[in-house]
Amino acid sequence: MSKNNKKYKILLVGDSLANGGAERVQALLSKYFHDFGIDVHHVIFLDWITYDYEGKVFNLGKFSSSNVSVFRKIKLFFILKNYLQSNQFDAVIDFRMRETFFKEFLLSRFVFPKDTFYTVHSGILNYYFPKNIWLSKILYGSKNVVAVSKAIQKEILEKELVKRCDQIYNPIDLKEINILRKEYQVNHSNYILAVGRMNDSVKQFDKLILSYSKSVLPKENIKLILLGDGNNRKDYENLTQRLNLSDKVIFKGFVDNPFPFYEKALFTVLSSSNEGFPNVILESLASNTPIISFDCFSGPNEIIENKVNGFLVENQNFEKLTEAMNEMYQNYDEYISIKNNTISKVCKFDVEIISKEWFKLLKID
Repeated sequence: MSKNNKKYKILLVGDSLANGGAERVQALLSKYFHDFGIDVHHVIFLDWITYDYEGKVFNLGKFSSSNVSVFRKIKLFFILKNYLQSNQFDAVIDFRMRETFFKEFLLSRFVFPKDTFYTVHSGILNYYFPKNIWLSKILYGSKNVVAVSKAIQKEILEKELVKRCDQIYNPIDLKEINILRKEYQVNHSNYILAVGRMNDSVKQFDKLILSYSKSVLPKENIKLILLGDGNNRKDYENLTQRLNLSDKVIFKGFVDNPFPFYEKALFTVLSSSNEGFPNVILESLASNTPIISFDCFSGPNEIIENKVNGFLVENQNFEKLTEAMNEMYQNYDEYISIKNNTISKVCKFDVEIISKEWFKLLKID
């Protein structure tokens, strides 16, 4: 792989290489780019790495501390600027959330090169664009922006935040998942699964627990396992105690490899208020496990065909969510039909296919 008779050199920029969906995509793409012969580098702003990746890492988290002064931030800015100038990357892909206008103005104008691609991984556009449209146009009006779902792409263009917005889905590695889901045995059976960070209310695990409590599942001794951690975990645990469900709702915390849990689950539930392009849905289906999801903005209805490879539930209707859990459990024939369609419906999101879309966008022959 070469460009202008030299090895193509790419920089992937992220908050970290751990815990989140965008971070997992960054790590996965780095492995595939590397295998394709591309010289891969990473810049991360937090000293946190748990995902497998390929390439060299420039870890800005090692230069910073929890209490960074203005002078320290200025120093980090020049450290990063010098790093990019000395490496002369052919392209940069930015996977970060970008909420601070002044910081992003400096990075986009004085640090990142012209061939930088700014990805948008959430339907909450304020994570990536200033609320003021004029400021947004100053930052990204003529930049390369890539949305992870068609719904996000449409929203960005309708709001005229940028002149052009491409769309590329998040990838999964079906071959790797097939290996990872056999990596260890899960010491649980007869459970449903929910996965996500617990640092905010987006995943709505409290409302999911309430919906689960109203379903037939607890009485049938079908447990709810939650994978993930964060500041809200204690509140969720207290809720299960108040509902007398401490023996039914199991908190496993963050796990490096969730795929054995996916594979053994009866089904996975996504109860988010919003998404970008939810990796949880792809990962569950790739593990041959059906999914129940709200038809929230954005992504679920671009992956799930209702009652074909999962259930799409009216957005934020928790009564309907409970009904869907009951139906998925009680209607065996329908469940088996859905289960038989899981993996086949996500083949189009495999990293081999998605990477070709990135190569086309990056103009790599």
